[in-house]
Amino acid sequence: MKQLQLKKDLQVVAKGLKSLVKKFETVSRKAEKLEKATAKKATAKKATAKPKAKARGRKKVAVSKAAGRKKVAVSKAAGRKTKRVTAGDVVFAAIKKSKKGINTGALKQKTGFAEIKIRNVIFRLKKQGTIKTVGRGLYVAK
Repeated sequence: MKQLQLKKDLQVVAKGLKSLVKKFETVSRKAEKLEKATAKKATAKKATAKPKAKARGRKKVAVSKAAGRKKVAVSKAAGRKTKRVTAGDVVFAAIKKSKKGINTGALKQKTGFAEIKIRNVIFRLKKQGTIKTVGRGLYVAK
């Protein structure tokens, strides 16, 4: 009797182990598929990505790994960039050209900026001390 019961118990345990092995195999197959998909995306991303450049002012070095070897491409650093023309520069140039002074309406026509932008630029220029108010709404360069 004890042997029969022991044999039945062992069969139940073996059956449970078989089902666990099947579940493990399906999960591992799914994990492999995900791994392959992410590897494909990563290689596609690397192929389309531009090589990263080091800090400004130095030579740009692009490094790519292909078949276990490092490939180094060296290019010269870009020359100095020209200074951007700001809204303040444009408004100040227009004010500087007028001898008797200029108002916001005329600035709006000459620069093409919105009225609120002109007001903000005038405020900034007055704060810097580059322009001053001559009369109500008239501005001249110092």
